[in-house]
Amino acid sequence: MTVSAFICGTSGPTLTADEIAFLREAQPWGFILFKRNCETPEQIRALTAALRDTVGRDAPILIDQEGGRVQRLGPPHWPAYPTGRTYGDVFARSPEAGLRAAWLGARLMAADLFGLGIDVDCLPVLDVPVEGAHDVIGHRAYGVTPDIVSDLGRTAAEGLLTGGVLPVIKHIPGHGRAGVDSHHALPVVDTPRAELEATDFPPFRDAAHLPLAMTAHVVYANLDPDHPATTSKSVIDEVIRGLIGFDGCLMSDDVSMQALSGTIAERTAAALAAGCDLALHCNGVLAEMEAVAANAPALTGVAADRAARALAARRRPAPLDEAEARAEFARLTGMPSV
Repeated sequence: MTVSAFICGTSGPTLTADEIAFLREAQPWGFILFKRNCETPEQIRALTAALRDTVGRDAPILIDQEGGRVQRLGPPHWPAYPTGRTYGDVFARSPEAGLRAAWLGARLMAADLFGLGIDVDCLPVLDVPVEGAHDVIGHRAYGVTPDIVSDLGRTAAEGLLTGGVLPVIKHIPGHGRAGVDSHHALPVVDTPRAELEATDFPPFRDAAHLPLAMTAHVVYANLDPDHPATTSKSVIDEVIRGLIGFDGCLMSDDVSMQALSGTIAERTAAALAAGCDLALHCNGVLAEMEAVAANAPALTGVAADRAARALAARRRPAPLDEAEARAEFARLTGMPSV
């Protein structure tokens, strides 16, 4: 079966007849869910089963479940998890407690997700925000120094993996300095390369062994003044693959975000030509999904090998006493709702 080099969303809590026909033909590598797709546990389990049945394979299903303001699943059916910065605050009081809290938070989110048929979480956020940057990252980050971000991010990734869910490190090579929200405009960062290497890149370098990463729609003027990382062959080859050393499966951030220029077709082609293994499209608009599919080739060669290695990294969840884990998490973080 030929699989195509893209990931897409769908429009709602169930698949439409047009979506089924499209997905069966287009064969995306995987899918991503948003709040529009998530109503109840039973409904999500039915949707994830339907997505896999439509393409005829155990396709990965992604979600953004970070905690704080970025979580697609929440009350009343699922807990409200804290921001990444909460773990950094606990870490500041006790590094041991902070690391344990980050691991537990991710492990508990994995327990929520795995039972729904969701096996990839777009977490951890390894961006290092700086003063004056746009708050699109803000408290999603674990802290404001690379060592704290690195330690807590790698620990959270291991918590997900232990629960049977693959982590996606984001937004490589770093979104923390962006002055605007890349959902709406293109950030341009003019920080010298040496400073980026000292502060922004280290958390990604420390997590380069992980299976999946998502690019940043950010122009780094001293790396490539003409293209954001997502569509920059030099940034991907020299920095992400070279200096940082990430050799896993690289997906773009959402090609429907307004940081990118051109048509959806042009954005897709540019991201894949630059070296992304997969193009990510999130909004569930079928006409746009068709344009992505038309410009996403079959997943072959090195990209296919990386994608296969990512799926091979999936584990069976380790045993977990959820009640005990949630009680410990509440003690560490002061978040009894979890």
